[in-house]
Formats: sequence, C-alpha cells, structure tokens
Amino acid sequence: MNAKKLGFGLMRLPLSEESDSTKVDYGTFCKMADRFIAEGFTYFDTAAPYHGGGNSEIAFRECVAKRFARESYTITNKLSFSMVKEADKLEEFFSGQLERCGVEYFDYYLLHAMKKEYLELAESIGAFEFAAGKKAEGKIRHVGFSFHDKPEVLDEILTKHPEMEVVQLQLNYIDWEDPDVQARRCYEICVRHNKPVIVMEPVKGGLLANITEDADHLFKEAAPNQSAASWAVRYAASLEKVVMVLSGMSSPEQMEDNLSYMREFKPLTDAEKETVQQAAACIREKASIACTACRYCVDGCPKKIAIPDYFKLMNEISKFGDPQVSRSKNAYVRFTETLGMGKASECIKCGQCEGQCPQHLPITKYLEQTAQTLE
Repeated sequence: MNAKKLGFGLMRLPLSEESDSTKVDYGTFCKMADRFIAEGFTYFDTAAPYHGGGNSEIAFRECVAKRFARESYTITNKLSFSMVKEADKLEEFFSGQLERCGVEYFDYYLLHAMKKEYLELAESIGAFEFAAGKKAEGKIRHVGFSFHDKPEVLDEILTKHPEMEVVQLQLNYIDWEDPDVQARRCYEICVRHNKPVIVMEPVKGGLLANITEDADHLFKEAAPNQSAASWAVRYAASLEKVVMVLSGMSSPEQMEDNLSYMREFKPLTDAEKETVQQAAACIREKASIACTACRYCVDGCPKKIAIPDYFKLMNEISKFGDPQVSRSKNAYVRFTETLGMGKASECIKCGQCEGQCPQHLPITKYLEQTAQTLE
C-alpha cells in the first residue's frame, strides 16, 4: 500500500446539481484527482451504491482511469450485498464494476459493510470463494471487507476467514469508546488477528469538522492554523495498524486542507493526543439526555418505543448541532418505518419506563421533545 496514508473516498464527490447526488461534477473531480496524484497520493475507494447506481465508479473511470497510467493509482471496490443476494449474480456484478471503473483488475476488493446478516448471506452464496477465485485469476490483488457491527462479529469473520487481508473500519475519536460503535474494541481485534486497517469516517461524516465552540477552542489554542478535521484525520492515521485513512472530499478546499497536513504526515504527539481527549470530552458533555442505554425502559413498553435509541439521536443533535439533524431524522425513520418501532409521539404516558429507569429520567417529557424534533 502507498506510504502516504490519505485515501480519496469517492462517496461524497462534488456535484453539478446540488440537489441530485447522481450528478457528479466531472470538471471539479478531475482537478481534484490531478492535485491528489500530483502530490504523490494514489489510493481511491469506490462502491456501486455511491452516488446511486454506479455513478461514482463511472466518475472514477472518466476522471482517473482514462487520464492516468494504471500503475499511478490504486483502486478499491466492493461487493455490495444490498445489491447482490444470489450466487448467480456475482459474476455479472463484478464484471460490471470492472467495466464501469475502466480497469482490468482491482487492487483491493472488499466485501461491503459486513455485519452478522451479511456474513450469513456471503457464506450462503459463496462470496468469499468468489473473491478468492477472482484473486487467483489476477482480477483482484488483495481481498478484505468493510465492517459495521459488533466486535464479536468482527472476531467471528476473521476467525472463520483468515484469508481476508485487510479490514476497513469506522474509526474516529468520538466513536473510539462509543458503546454502540465500539471502535477501539474493533481495532484491537484487527491488531490481534494481525490485519492492516483502513479507516472510513475519520471525521464522522463531516461532523468532526464542525465541532462545539469549546472543543474547537482547545484545538485552536494548540495549533491555530490547523482545522478541526485535521485533528480527526491525524488521530486515525496515528494508530499503528492503520495503513490508510479515507476522506470523502467534496471540494478542492477540503482537499487542500487534507493535503496540507497529510503531505508530510506526522503522528500525534502525546500532548496532542491529550488535546484530542479533552475535545472529545467537551463534545460528549453536550449530550442533553443522561441516558446510559441500559434498556430497562424498553421491556414492557406497550408501544414498543426504542427509547434509548431515540435519545441517542437527540444527543447527537445536541453535540453536533444543525448538521446532525437530517442524519438523526433519517435514522429515526429507519427505526420507526423499517424496523417497526413505535414513534415517540405514540407514548401514552403510562409511566412504566420511568419506573424502571435507574437514572430517574423524565422519559415522557424527553419523548415529547424527541417527537417535536425528529417527527
């Protein structure tokens, strides 16, 4: 893998029409790719779902594959189980990816967004064997997977499939000790299995570029000319087993900022690590609902309201402000419509939850606030 640790994630490319995520701005992307490669960076990461129906892959072909020699870049693509669920579709899907990207082989090919459900699907349709076969044919140089689940599932995959060469993890300084993401435990499992780590979401979808005023003040005191995003990317890149950190760059300005500190990357010093921990504590303190997610309140709820999950979404808004609102609303829709959980507004104020809460929270009052914000 390239010695430079910054990778260009092609999930949030510049758009020619702001309201249409399928319309990639090729002119701007070409200029960004030119700068990226001119500075000695080579790693690009895409997937069929990005920008809808293969548009990220096609943009890569038009702006990179057609304009640069094959040896001058590294391209990673993924087998997306949201799009492929049958064994007889694997070949067609993979061939389409090669064509859309304009290449004859992928440097890295990852089983996409692996979780318990997708592990079972992948094994049932022979996805691991398929990837190994393509590697044997020379159409894949290295195989691995990206991951979104609990540490126990990660350990299961790596134990069952030691042939996986690399793991892509969501990892940032806020998720490091988050009880849901458990980034630290996932990283430590990769270390134990001796697998290199590629980091996705180092800036948590852009949220760590726009942090609370007190956290930003800590960073500015330590390094007045460094952006908040730079601290997040350097934090991830400083971990010993991390070989690449992806950044979904949407503009030349974001790219220039990333290049400024990753061109000659320097790991965080001990003092800088302490500053990051202090900033993380400031952000976490902004949580407005002191819910510990013990889930005692959920058992027996007559409306099956996912109370701790909704309070977590509200706390994310408290910590990150307006940029988080739409993300929390989207997650809320998934809970209520896709997973069939009760809405906050459906609370009948029976008091069952408050009687079970070890923190003695005014849950029904918070559910009213949740409904006003997320519905």
